[in-house]
Amino acid sequence: IYRRAATAVDLGTAADYSVLTQSGITNVPTSSIAGNIGVSPIDSTAITGFDLILDSSGDFSKSTQVSGNVYAANYGGSTPADLTTAIGDMNSAYTAAAGETPADFTEYNGGAIGGQILTPGIYKWSSGVTIDSDVTLTGTCNDVYVMQIAGTLAQAANTNIILTGGVLASQVFWQVAGGATVGAGANFQGILLSATAVTIETGASVTGRLFSQTNVALQMVTLTEPTAFDASVCNAVSSTVTATVGTATVTDFVRLQNTIFTMFV
Repeated sequence: IYRRAATAVDLGTAADYSVLTQSGITNVPTSSIAGNIGVSPIDSTAITGFDLILDSSGDFSKSTQVSGNVYAANYGGSTPADLTTAIGDMNSAYTAAAGETPADFTEYNGGAIGGQILTPGIYKWSSGVTIDSDVTLTGTCNDVYVMQIAGTLAQAANTNIILTGGVLASQVFWQVAGGATVGAGANFQGILLSATAVTIETGASVTGRLFSQTNVALQMVTLTEPTAFDASVCNAVSSTVTATVGTATVTDFVRLQNTIFTMFV
């Protein structure tokens, strides 16, 4: 039985963006970004590689590489104020993630989490974290991970962050003080809250959101927005029992697992 000290981090209006930074977003085409991207207080000149086309309203731009809108602090309407709020919410989320206590795991495996199977909770490292091979995050749709990393996060090329048992990428938070790199062809999952630069290398994929207090560099990246946590859906799935005479089903196990977790919370 594992503890579940972690609490989902409130992203506020930052959740309206897939990529949000304070000093720029660079892109080596062709990337595919689902959702909105934005920069503030830097202006739109710091968004490169997207072939932006300013909307007639002047409030946002469009790009064939971004399914949503592209926002910058020098655009019109409510955009500057909205971005100021979103950046504030992003930085508050970083602080909240860094401040969650108590840690369930401290200095887990010396920061080398490749090849490991992790359980939900708060993980705290005083230095960097490396993912040199696939890492698996287990749990249910109710579970939360908060990774507090004082150094850098480095995910090697062609490695995967694997979520099993119903864990949602929207419930996995990587708070990184020293910056993050996702290697070429790798698959990253979760909400990345970085105090410094984020680099997503050639052909990598992200299911989650990329937030940086400096800049984000993308190289032919595919980014998918994470499924949001929905308590009603999650609880319905967890409590469903498939009637199978004489056989324990997967849904039976999930219900039992959640019941046991509740007893120890």
